[in-house]
Amino acid sequence: MKKKLSLLLAFVLLIGILAACGKAPSVPANEAPALKKIKVGASVTPHSEILEACREPLAKKGFELEIKEFTDYILPNTTLQDKDLDANYFQHLPYLEGFNKEHKTDIVSVLAVHYEPMGIYPGTCKSLADLKEGDKIAVPNDGSNEARALLLLQAEGLIKLKDNVRFDATVLDITENPKKLEIVELDAAQIAISLPDVALGVVNGNYALQANLSVTKDALASEKADSDSATTYANILCVRKGDENTEATKALIEVLGSKEVKDFIAEKYKGAVVALG
Repeated sequence: MKKKLSLLLAFVLLIGILAACGKAPSVPANEAPALKKIKVGASVTPHSEILEACREPLAKKGFELEIKEFTDYILPNTTLQDKDLDANYFQHLPYLEGFNKEHKTDIVSVLAVHYEPMGIYPGTCKSLADLKEGDKIAVPNDGSNEARALLLLQAEGLIKLKDNVRFDATVLDITENPKKLEIVELDAAQIAISLPDVALGVVNGNYALQANLSVTKDALASEKADSDSATTYANILCVRKGDENTEATKALIEVLGSKEVKDFIAEKYKGAVVALG
């Protein structure tokens, strides 16, 4: 009898073990599934700040956002190309096209998010009317932003460019310069801090924000909302070619283009950054 009972207990135990092996591991009801990580490179201002506003909406879509901040215009693209980022958000299309050509990269735009009006800011000269002959005006030294700055100076009547140049203009295309202004080409990131050394500086929107310069209050002139520059130089979300339709890319496009993020931009930047769409 004892032998039979032992055999019966062993059989019941074996059945229990087999049943347990066939079950999927239980997950506590209050434990949420792990979020998939998206790593996005961005300029500090305003791009990183705008991405912060995307963190919670992305989490609701199952993605954890990691923002890697950059202070230059080279590393965000090379880091993306090297697959150390999933996307970047800091540049406009003319810059991207020039970068791809020069560096043999294969990066594409998937969303135009916003534009930042470029402005002419006072240095030692406090108004355009007070410019003197030979005064220095600082402009960005990279191709697309230099052209944009020169077009703004032309719109204000300070210089005149060749008729057939637009967004490829350089200082060599200046045909009229009545006050013999000296156009000083500097790294875009250095212009705002160099204003004490020049009469005027043409500053990109993101660097103006970093320097606490307001395009609506401090700039002597700025690009108009309906100008070619505003649409041409829209800041874009970029990914590697081939990643345009990944789940992560689709989530970023939906959130960055949402009304929630557009409202955040309007409220925080009050015209210094303007959402598109």
